[in-house]
Amino acid sequence: MSAIWKTTVDTPVGTLLLLAEDDALVGVAFSGRGSAPVADPPTEPAHPVLAQARTQLGEYFAGLRTRFELPLRAQGTDFQRRVWAALAEIAYGETRSYSEIAARVEQPKAVRAVGAANGRNPVAIVIPCHRVIGADGSLTGYGGGTATKGWLLRHERAVLAPRGSSGSQTQFWASPSDSPPRVPRRQSANQSS
Repeated sequence: MSAIWKTTVDTPVGTLLLLAEDDALVGVAFSGRGSAPVADPPTEPAHPVLAQARTQLGEYFAGLRTRFELPLRAQGTDFQRRVWAALAEIAYGETRSYSEIAARVEQPKAVRAVGAANGRNPVAIVIPCHRVIGADGSLTGYGGGTATKGWLLRHERAVLAPRGSSGSQTQFWASPSDSPPRVPRRQSANQSS
């Protein structure tokens, strides 16, 4: 029987719960939001996969990482796994609509099923379900909340924006009191274009 381990990581969008099974990351969830694991696994921040995930998420939030390089094992149906694979192909700072994902998985009429699979993504942020938006460009449901989804999209666009650019791209403001994330402008070998 496989062992599942957990740890948490504090981020600008709240505490994330990380789950690893043996040699793969199996879960990234917003702590206190959505469903919790069936059993409460032991905490093990030194687990190699969890330590690697903590580091890479820290780099992501610092603006130093645009792609995750983690061993994943996302449990789901064949359709869900195809949707999650399509989500993983969405480039950092870009978005796709649910209908575009449905077309990508060769099920163009399965827009609602794509939305349901998107919502069941067990590895939030790493499999970037936050990059899926409504056909009209609106922020739609997100396990971490639409304010968090907006923050993540603004964060990615701020990292990609040339220094001093106000950018003409769509702004993802969750509320009028939101402000763009402050992002360091350092480059890293892990950053991809």
